Amino acid sequence: MTIVFLDSHTLNPGDLDWAALEALGMLTLHDRTGPEQVVDRLAGADIALVNKVKLSRETLTQLPNLRYIGVTATGYDIIDVAAAREQNIVVTNVKGYSTPSVAQVTFALLLELTHRVGQHDRSVHAGEWVASPDFCYWKSPLIELAGKTLGLVGYGDIGKQVADVGRAFGMNVLVNRRHTDQPPEASIRYVERDALFAESDVVSLHCPATPDTIGFVDADLLRQMKPTSFLLNTSRGSLLNEQAVADALNAGVIAGAGLDVLATEPPPADNPLLTARNCVITPHIAWASFEARKRLLHEVIENIRAFERGEKRNRV
Repeated sequence: MTIVFLDSHTLNPGDLDWAALEALGMLTLHDRTGPEQVVDRLAGADIALVNKVKLSRETLTQLPNLRYIGVTATGYDIIDVAAAREQNIVVTNVKGYSTPSVAQVTFALLLELTHRVGQHDRSVHAGEWVASPDFCYWKSPLIELAGKTLGLVGYGDIGKQVADVGRAFGMNVLVNRRHTDQPPEASIRYVERDALFAESDVVSLHCPATPDTIGFVDADLLRQMKPTSFLLNTSRGSLLNEQAVADALNAGVIAGAGLDVLATEPPPADNPLLTARNCVITPHIAWASFEARKRLLHEVIENIRAFERGEKRNRV
C-alpha cells in the first residue's frame, strides 16, 4: 500500500513519531505541496493524506489508482466529495481531537483581552516596574469575568466545553444553536442570535461555515453588541465580515476581538483586522497543541486501518 502525505509538516513538524504510519505501507512525506505538484506526487498512490491541500474533481480524475483520501482535520471542504464518490474513493476526516485545546485557546484570547498579560509582561521587562513610584500599576482596564454573560454561537463538543469553562469562571451562559430539540441544562439559556449578541458581554463563535453562516457577523449584528463586549472566533474566519469587524473595533462599537482564524490564511497584508484597534490575533493555533496533534495522528492511522479491514470509520 502506497501512502503519500502532501502537507505533513502541519501535523508533525518533528515532534511526533511517524513509525505507526510507516508500518501501514510505503510512506512518502512532503512538508508542503503546491497545486501544480499534486498530481505528480499522487501518481500511483493508493492513499492520499491531506490537511489543507485541495483535491478537486479535475485533480481526482487524473488519479485513477487512488482508493482513499484521509483528511487530517475535521473540515473536509478541500475535497470534492461528490467526485471522490463517483470514483469510489473513500474520504475520511477526524472529529473531536482538538476540543480541549480549542476551548483553552478561546479563553487564552479572552484573558488576554481582559487582563493584557502580554502587554504588562513587556512593560515590566522594559523597566517600567523598576521605575514605578507605586508597588503596582496597570496599563489598561482589568476586567473580571465572574458575573459576565458568555454567548456561544454553536453548541457542539467545543461549545459545550467552552460553556463549562465559562461557568467555572462564574459566567452566565447563553447559547444559540441550530437544533434545539433537547432542553438546555439548568444553567444555560437558549436564545435567538440577535438576542445573544445584544445580551452577551462575550460572544464566542463555535459553528461551521455554511451558506447560512458565512459572513453572518456583519455591521448590523455588531451594532447590537454592547460597546464593552468582546468577540471571539476560534471556528472559521469566513464567519466574519472582516471589514465590518475592523470598522466596529476602530469605532468603539465593540471593545475588542480575539481571533485565531481569518478568512484567508495566511492573510494578505491589507487584511483590515491586522491593524484594527484592540484586536488580538493568533495564527490558527487552537487545534495545534502537541496533545491534540498526537490524538489526530492516532485517529488518522486508525481510519486507515479500518479502511483496510473494510470497516466504515469516520467516512464523510
